[in-house]
Amino acid sequence: MGTSTAVDRLGGSCPPDVKVAGTGREGLVAVASHADADLVLCASAGTDSLEAVLAAIELGKTIALANKEILVMAGGIVMEAAQRRGVAILPVDSEHNAIHQCLHRRSASDLKRLVLTASGGPFRGRPSSDLSEVSPDDALQHPTWRMGRKITIDSATLMNKGLEVIEAHWLFGARADQIDVVIHPQSIVHSMVELVDGSIIAQLGITDMRLPIQYAFSYPERWPGPGFDIVRAGRLDFEPPDMEAFPCLGLAYRALRAGRSLPVVMNAANEIAVAQFLEGRIGFTAIPQVIEGTMSAHRPSDVTTLTAVREVDSWARQYARETARAVELKV
Repeated sequence: MGTSTAVDRLGGSCPPDVKVAGTGREGLVAVASHADADLVLCASAGTDSLEAVLAAIELGKTIALANKEILVMAGGIVMEAAQRRGVAILPVDSEHNAIHQCLHRRSASDLKRLVLTASGGPFRGRPSSDLSEVSPDDALQHPTWRMGRKITIDSATLMNKGLEVIEAHWLFGARADQIDVVIHPQSIVHSMVELVDGSIIAQLGITDMRLPIQYAFSYPERWPGPGFDIVRAGRLDFEPPDMEAFPCLGLAYRALRAGRSLPVVMNAANEIAVAQFLEGRIGFTAIPQVIEGTMSAHRPSDVTTLTAVREVDSWARQYARETARAVELKV
């Protein structure tokens, strides 16, 4: 079914007072710019909602941000616009939402490091030699969260955590060496903050995205929610990530340290590689190969405008497609 046909069918099934805003980036901008909206929740996957978020910021709307790729791709542009317009960006991603709660009104000088927790995905504990034959269905079996297909694959490769490292840099002003990742398979501690005196403050809760969404909608107030029985939760385990088996996390740190346009390239190459894996064209371990190959071929440049970001993104997607073709599975 074509896009226009689907939109026509949707419009025909809506009540008279409901208007279909449109499709693609223009439709997202129309929704985010609606005059009746005070707060815009951005939870779309990928980078198509970047223009919509910037449009909402320019109109002074509070942004509840669940989308990782926007800050990875254009963190400097988005945060500068938010600061200039005096707009709050409230993180909905469970890890950054947890850090927002732990840092609540604390001075930046109090911060020693941020600790992002990761479930480890469906392949936690498996060596790199055991991952070449895993299928998309295997990778989509997340142990604790129910999410979309792309983000679930990102969790399996640990790229999801890499994206979150870059996102944390922009949201909280932390350097790469101030952001650590630990594997926490129970997904009860959503993230932690270590202060300069050695105290660690953590946010715990059930694995339910409705809670960080509610936090963003109610902030600075708190609304009633479901309870959490810490005794029934039992043990809490923590371990370091296996950077050899899951090299995507290291690639994200590399992109953050290099800065400029390299995070744009990494994000675009990852989207292409994940799509190719889900289509059965490349293997699981080829995902970081495609990303690393695209990053290594790129000469970083400044990306201070939306046009520059989109140009780099377009180049990286094309190069990643060509790189993926070179490692396609033989069927």
